[in-house]
Amino acid sequence: MMDEFDEWGPEKVVCVSDTRTGMRGVLVIDNTARGMGKGGARMTPTVSVAEVARLARNMTWKWAGVDLFYGGAKAGIRYDPTSADKGSAIRAFVRALRNEVPHEYVFGLDVGLTEEDAAIMLDEVGGRAGAVGTPFALGGLPYDQLGVTGYGVAESLDAAAQFVGHDTSALSVSIQGFGAVGAATAKRLDELGATVVAISTAQGGLHDPDGLDIAELLRLRDVHGDALVHHHDAAKPLAPGDELRVLADVFVPAALQDVIDDRVARELPATMIIEGANLPTSAAAQQILHDRGVTVVPDFIANAGGVVAAAVAMDSRTSGFRPDSDAVFAGIAAKLRSGTTAALADSRSHDRTTHQVARQTAKNRVREAMRLKGRLP
Repeated sequence: MMDEFDEWGPEKVVCVSDTRTGMRGVLVIDNTARGMGKGGARMTPTVSVAEVARLARNMTWKWAGVDLFYGGAKAGIRYDPTSADKGSAIRAFVRALRNEVPHEYVFGLDVGLTEEDAAIMLDEVGGRAGAVGTPFALGGLPYDQLGVTGYGVAESLDAAAQFVGHDTSALSVSIQGFGAVGAATAKRLDELGATVVAISTAQGGLHDPDGLDIAELLRLRDVHGDALVHHHDAAKPLAPGDELRVLADVFVPAALQDVIDDRVARELPATMIIEGANLPTSAAAQQILHDRGVTVVPDFIANAGGVVAAAVAMDSRTSGFRPDSDAVFAGIAAKLRSGTTAALADSRSHDRTTHQVARQTAKNRVREAMRLKGRLP
């Protein structure tokens, strides 16, 4: 792991464990030049130190990319999120990080964790400063319930469409993943008039070239979760991965990372990709897509709606007033639309991938903060 350290970080890697629950976990604080470490915690049976470090670095660029003053960090718990002992594992993880939370890091939500889990984190830390993304009943801002990340993905898509001269209401969209991000993306795109022709979950997918009934899919998701694809008779079923090959103007990866490699990048039929998931494309794939003329909005811009909401929630942790949800959505739309347009314009003017130009902007901001604080050689 130490061979992977570079000029940006990570500044701190804390590995923890608990014999009683079998919990194994890690916190990676990547770079705090622009503010304290902030990023979600995920729970999967396979989470690794390298995975969390990679995501923490992405958070460094995400915060700087939307010009908000927190530093990159991420946490991971290697545990089955469907286990009956999930709450005990979360409490053990939080207790093990009592030296870092809430002064160096504040918990948030990522894969495998919910608002109810954030409430447990809050209780274990004590007070209201240790976690964000908590339920409304605790004065929090429940990101998944509100759908802030997916809302931002859709707003980014709309801004990208306008930049390249398309009307969103004339676009067809395929969405990989119909969890919190994918479902909220579909809901907002439906409001914007786009035609969602395909969606997928871990159990398969659905396709209708004339457009899926998003309201019905959202209802089925509330009842059946990922199994919703087995309870919808009006659309053609898709095997996992086929959503990548569906004829659609736009592809939105909104599941896990590393789904578009160089082979997929050469074959993908979409002319626009809006990255709702973290790290869905490889560097080689990004260059291939750029050379093909495919419009790509990087993850650390397109899915930054969650960090905009988190910034508001961070300010509200000890307030007696609940954050204004309408103001959060307005802030997400403004930040992500401007970031999307800037990245696409820079990519066009410099003939570089959107990832390259947007990451360079973020790096410049972080480096200047490091210089001002005397952290550079």
